[in-house]
Amino acid sequence: MEYLWYIPNQNRPGHRGDDVAADHNSLHTLTTQALALEEHGWGGALLGTGWGRPDTFTVATALAARTTTFKPLIAIRPGYWQPAHFASAAATLQHLSEGRVLINIVSGQDNLAAYGDSEGDQAHRYARTKEFLQLTRRLWTQENVTYEGEHFRVRDSTVVPRPFKQPRLYFGGASEAAERVAATEADVQLFWGEPLAGVRERIERLRALERELGREHAPLEFGLRVTTFVRDTTEQAWTDAEAKVADLAGAHENAFRAVGQQRLLDLNRRGDVLDDNLYTAPGRAGGRGAGTTWLVGSAEDVARSLRRYAELGITHFVLSDTPYLPEIKRQGDQLLPLLR
Repeated sequence: MEYLWYIPNQNRPGHRGDDVAADHNSLHTLTTQALALEEHGWGGALLGTGWGRPDTFTVATALAARTTTFKPLIAIRPGYWQPAHFASAAATLQHLSEGRVLINIVSGQDNLAAYGDSEGDQAHRYARTKEFLQLTRRLWTQENVTYEGEHFRVRDSTVVPRPFKQPRLYFGGASEAAERVAATEADVQLFWGEPLAGVRERIERLRALERELGREHAPLEFGLRVTTFVRDTTEQAWTDAEAKVADLAGAHENAFRAVGQQRLLDLNRRGDVLDDNLYTAPGRAGGRGAGTTWLVGSAEDVARSLRRYAELGITHFVLSDTPYLPEIKRQGDQLLPLLR
């Protein structure tokens, strides 16, 4: 089992209700969070990506240098990176960190024109992502690689140093095109916080796709990225969660929604609370991504729910809540022992 958190490498303070501080993205503040993750039992943390944020790979490298066990799950985008450049950077950091690098491949919307990229339709995006993954793996395992694809090409390319252990490749996406890429090329498919029945159905579909498409790697593993809203008692958790949603309600955004995000928003039509404690109201109030649905309750309540996802086959958990630093400590001390 892998238990990761989220470190908000944001340009603006106050992300998802985090404490507002002028030094929120300083090396000191981010290192404090990474060291707290080590101290309180977490394996590492996801670092999000997108134009207009501090560069994710740079932040991950700085944090790896100041920690000993912390694993950065580094979100990166094909197009922002060329495969050979990325393969070399990741292999170097894997070497320097003694094997702590995790990678999250992102194909969703970004301000592509700002860094000279362009985007075709969904089929184009995921075809490019598939090539990116295929070529990256070859560059990590072979010498003098020559590759002529529709989207990427290299000639006589050898990555140095060769990673002694390939960084694990996480991947998200709920569309048919995304799932076909995950089934053949990714190591871990990440799901948002959907109800158990939906996650079970997607795992079954992806396993069937592995067989149908002829996967060449180790079997696909599965992860869950969700907000965990934990308080000392069930009653206090729901009181605080409802108050937080009320505060969010004035900031609803009408923005582009990827297929996976729209799936979460559609859950709200089925009710505010699904399964035992999956709270869908945050999505209606403007929550996005992992902030769209929350698992709410005492540490025992939330641990029980996470164990049910584990029974379906989830082995990688990326959890978070705000304010980030106090919740690293609270959930590390109260929730993680119940999961282990």
